[in-house]
Amino acid sequence: MHTRTLGQGLEVSAIGLGCMGMSQSYGPNPGDRADMIGVLRGAVDRGITFFDTAEVYGPYVNEELVGEALAPVREQVVLATKFGWNIDNGTMNGVDSRPEQIKRVADASLRRLRTDAIDLFYQHRVDPDVPIEDVAGAVAELVQAGKVRHFGLSEAAAGTIRRAHAVHPVTAVQSEYSLWTRDPEPEVLPTLAELGIGFVPFSPLGKGFLTGTVDTTTTFTEGDIRSRVPRFDQDNLAANQSLVDHVAALAKTKNASPGQIALAWLLVKQPWIVPIPGTRRTSRLEENAAATQVPLSADEIADLDALADRVGVHGDRYNAAHMGFVNK
Repeated sequence: MHTRTLGQGLEVSAIGLGCMGMSQSYGPNPGDRADMIGVLRGAVDRGITFFDTAEVYGPYVNEELVGEALAPVREQVVLATKFGWNIDNGTMNGVDSRPEQIKRVADASLRRLRTDAIDLFYQHRVDPDVPIEDVAGAVAELVQAGKVRHFGLSEAAAGTIRRAHAVHPVTAVQSEYSLWTRDPEPEVLPTLAELGIGFVPFSPLGKGFLTGTVDTTTTFTEGDIRSRVPRFDQDNLAANQSLVDHVAALAKTKNASPGQIALAWLLVKQPWIVPIPGTRRTSRLEENAAATQVPLSADEIADLDALADRVGVHGDRYNAAHMGFVNK
């Protein structure tokens, strides 16, 4: 596994690990905590050094899991977590990025992660009631205090990124980005290139769709977020199937998996892009890590670049309520 550099010189593995699914969102949670600790430590053994969590995952239990698993190798890894939700009795109840809340979350996350400093502290969603300048200022104070090393934003618009960066340097922006979610391309990615900020695509495998393991016969279990995502309803899955079929055909010619093609495409877009696919299985860790070795020709890249426009993508990536939290 080679490394890449996000903004402000933060060096991480070229592919990270999104840890959310180990505690929520993709059907029944794993029954054996020790298994997930094994996956997390196995990721480090395979050269993955960049781990993404958030207080709201669980809530809280995902940070606790990551903290326990990685405490023995803390100096070898980069820990990213997030603030910005109002969590009331274990339920996410809107956003809250007031400076005093940010500082409370930082202290609680430090305890759960078993660390003295958070390497990368993202605002999870932009709070329309708190000026982004105040958010950046609060994180700057945490950096000065030694509790946080780098500042990040998630699902933030280009103008918001510029305003935050003017107060305190933004190291990375995290948003959904994949072969079938191209929203960051027109404005966000050019802004990051200009300002020297890294980009961290989450759901780089399209919540599993781009691996070729999800189709109209798939039944989502209780608690699986995809059962509430319009893009995964039966009609839209059928309409989107031609996209993943095309990726699978290319993968076959390269003795690769469709998911590896999807990750390789992201890696060639920019040297400061670091996708964070999630998994609960060591075999998938190995598959995802090997995507760094999948070559794509200029013609193949151009073909994939045009794929979403050519075949069309049907259905929103979130339901209406969650789309409302995306900063535009």
